[in-house]
Amino acid sequence: MKVLKFGGTSVGSAGSIKHVEQIAGSVEGPVVVVVSALGGITDELIKASQKAKAGDASYLETIASIRSRHEAMCDETIADYAVRETLKTGIHALLDELEGICRGISLLKVLPRETASQVQSFGERMSAMITSALIEGSTLCNALELIFTKDGAVDFARSEAAIRAALEGRKGISIVPGFIATDENGAITTLGRGGSDYTASIIASSLDAEVLEIWTDVDGFMTADPRIISTSYVIDELSYEEAMELCNFGAKVIYPPTLYPVCRKGIPILVKNTFNPSAKGTLIHGGASAHASERVIKGISSVDNISLITLSGTSMVGIVGVDSRIFTALASRDISVFLASQSASETGISIGVGAENAAIACQVLSEAFAQEIASGAINPVKREDELAAVAIVGENMKHNCGIAGKLFSTLGRNGISIIALAQGASESNISFVIKRKYLRKSLNVIHDSFLLSEFKELNVVICGVGTVGGQLIGQIAMQREKLMKERNLKINIVGIARSTKGVFDREGISLRNWKEALEAGTPLNPQELRDRVIGMNIFNSVFVDCTANAEIAALYGDFFDHGISVVAANKIAASSDYSEYRKLKEKALRRGVKFLFETNVGAGLPIINTINDLRNSGDRIEKIEAVLSGTLNFIFNSLSADVPFSETVRLARENGFSEPDPRIDLSGKDVIRKLVILAREAGYEVEQKDVDAELFIPSELFECSEEEFWRRLPGLDAGFEEKRRELEKEHKRWRFVAKMENGRFSVSLRTFDEGHSFYVLDGSNNIVLLTTERYHQHPMLIQGYGAGAGVTAAGVFADIMRIANI
Repeated sequence: MKVLKFGGTSVGSAGSIKHVEQIAGSVEGPVVVVVSALGGITDELIKASQKAKAGDASYLETIASIRSRHEAMCDETIADYAVRETLKTGIHALLDELEGICRGISLLKVLPRETASQVQSFGERMSAMITSALIEGSTLCNALELIFTKDGAVDFARSEAAIRAALEGRKGISIVPGFIATDENGAITTLGRGGSDYTASIIASSLDAEVLEIWTDVDGFMTADPRIISTSYVIDELSYEEAMELCNFGAKVIYPPTLYPVCRKGIPILVKNTFNPSAKGTLIHGGASAHASERVIKGISSVDNISLITLSGTSMVGIVGVDSRIFTALASRDISVFLASQSASETGISIGVGAENAAIACQVLSEAFAQEIASGAINPVKREDELAAVAIVGENMKHNCGIAGKLFSTLGRNGISIIALAQGASESNISFVIKRKYLRKSLNVIHDSFLLSEFKELNVVICGVGTVGGQLIGQIAMQREKLMKERNLKINIVGIARSTKGVFDREGISLRNWKEALEAGTPLNPQELRDRVIGMNIFNSVFVDCTANAEIAALYGDFFDHGISVVAANKIAASSDYSEYRKLKEKALRRGVKFLFETNVGAGLPIINTINDLRNSGDRIEKIEAVLSGTLNFIFNSLSADVPFSETVRLARENGFSEPDPRIDLSGKDVIRKLVILAREAGYEVEQKDVDAELFIPSELFECSEEEFWRRLPGLDAGFEEKRRELEKEHKRWRFVAKMENGRFSVSLRTFDEGHSFYVLDGSNNIVLLTTERYHQHPMLIQGYGAGAGVTAAGVFADIMRIANI
């Protein structure tokens, strides 16, 4: 024996109800088919009764609409004329009865609960009639003679006896309307919204069915809401407890009470899709394989738009019965509480209710505790709105330490605070309350972090699309598929911006035509950029600054506050006032996000990371000597009898090694900033003004216009050529060196002979010598390309990957 239940969407149209016929007909052996009302009909029945109660005669129009829909369903599904007309006669008789009931409601202007239940029962009764007429040879059963209630709950003993008497041993297909039952007084009652699932479960339990199949419009239980998380997928197997936790917390696949009757008999539930019957579905059972998943959590469920009601006061400590009074008062007004959180000190309790019940819940509790509130023993009832609740579910959590810690740190890194928390002793559910605006972000980051997604995702916004930014986008585009295949890492570029425009798409911007998309983007200024990036409220997000803009650097702190990591090629923040630098570093640490700027010094060379690794392992940086300007190194390496000084400066700019105005490089300011950054990372408090700078070209060239600079620059060629010849004879070379030693910081043009590490330094290479307590006699040497868009972009990409590897 199998029991199959079909929901409202499964019987909601002629096309879908024919799927029901095919599915039921394919079952071998006896089968009971339980059906819901046609999709949306129960709501229409409730609407008709409410209109009648209000004296609104348009209830007749609502009933006429219900009549038309069922007539159309008969015409579209039943080919045999005689069967169809007999069916219509039965449908019309029921609807005439409904019309009479609503007429009485309209006259009396009252709607007792018993009458409301009677009105709502017509949907399933008509749906069952149509289904029975469609499935040839089936038998229509009267659920009012099978399911019984007592004192508002199912009378299992009486129901089981009736079901066995009517259905046990019956062959073929039996059709039963769901949702409805008979109470102890013989009146029609209902089992609650979604009660058709419950009907099917009671029948399956009573008949010791082989399986209960719930046929709906989804492929099964999903790891998360697919409307929010596109990468969610069907869960193959769940334990009864896991399914119950998910159902109670917003997963509307199964009506929660459905689980109890079959669970106590060990009968499995198979959730299947009427419109995709070949899909495997979700199997809910108590076998070992339901617990065999390698994943710690099975799924995430959520309830949107809730309110948190808090009752607090020191007088609550140790007083017996406070919780009872709270829940009794709420139950008296049919207010359901789906989450309760109480501290061990017992000074307060917070309860989660639907937003629609918040006002009445506050009123009820204020009345119940009016005396204590008036005396000051208990504080006035506090209400917090615009919240959402999230639950992570999985029985494997009880076997793994640190799940809560990982959850909290994951949310914290993404700028999401937990307002209230609840966890049962079963350890299969951790529920928490957050601000509603963070719901999408929370679900995505949890789904990603607990490996429920196929890929770990990193959502990147790139600001600055010049040589470095453009190269970075190209490198990400080239590596994206490989990272997805080999690392299960998916990098989404969700924003691209330049000084005046930006384009944003939380699903990811196509990198094939990003330039065209940016050109057609939205005009924006730095403040608007900040608002757009923060406003996306996207998880695992990284802001990449490939500009040299101080206004962009000023946004980092706000990004940290919202859980957004920053990767900066921009040197301004790390070389600004020391107090600002420390503030950013400390805020990033406090917020659990990353502030990485490896490319500030040495392009893609691992200089800053090496310094940090040395210090973190207990070493101390005593001295730094470095050639840090790829531009100046290129200039002095290119200088020759055939290429004068002014021409090497021009070549540096044309090849992209220098700033657009090369005087920034020639002044040593860029090297000063780099030295300051290295010294700070080495643990020294230093400002740019603390660095002694020795200029090697006249100061007046820095004070004139750029045009005048280029005109006067060749005047220095003869002097540089004379000095170059002298150095050539002595087998020496120029290097512009940054130095930190004994608390002194300097940048200057120095000469080195063939025996020094700085002598052989080709092109735009950088070189750094680190003298530490461990590397004292033989300093650590780091050398390689220190300039160029490609290597700098690669260094930025490496920082992005470091964040991905957290």
